[in-house]
Amino acid sequence: MIKSLFALLVALSLLSPASAQSHAEDVAKFQKELTDEFLNPEESPLSKEEIKKFSGHSFFPVNKKYRVVAKFVRTENSLPFQMQTTTDRLPMYEKYGEAIFELDGKTYTLSIYQSHQLRETEKYKNYLFLPFTDQTNGKETYGGGRYIDLTIPTGNTIVIDFNKAYNPFCAYNPNRSCPIPPKGNALNIKIPAGVKAPEYKK
Repeated sequence: MIKSLFALLVALSLLSPASAQSHAEDVAKFQKELTDEFLNPEESPLSKEEIKKFSGHSFFPVNKKYRVVAKFVRTENSLPFQMQTTTDRLPMYEKYGEAIFELDGKTYTLSIYQSHQLRETEKYKNYLFLPFTDQTNGKETYGGGRYIDLTIPTGNTIVIDFNKAYNPFCAYNPNRSCPIPPKGNALNIKIPAGVKAPEYKK
């Protein structure tokens, strides 16, 4: 049953040449928006002087292998908790569900969270948060892990595109308060996709 499910998910994640191009374009759009955010003084974690020196992010090559269609399992009766951050701030989250997927023949599970604060807003009411670490951290990528933004799925699958993994703001500005990926979301595999470690340094 599990094997047949994963076979289906793998089949769903395979992209035709046309859809592969569409995926590359989608990731390119994400990358541009991320760079634009850092160049915008109203949104950037960088100071105005730092923005002048910012030459953009460095990304791994887009790889459709790291766009996975995962089985999504909703967490029932989830209790709110205070997520640890890089400061003494303790924002309220709850575990919304789990994503179960396969990479290189091994099965992985990541917990997905929902912010209590953001879900009260119209813009982010369907927003889900996936913080994770992997074996590239501290080498090719930021040591504190990376994030992926998701939305509430309508069915029992969810697409996780590691090509859209980005760094927390505290990777660029230590004064920012950033959620720390829970230990359960530590992947014992390299994920060479998404943004690399910040090249900008003071």
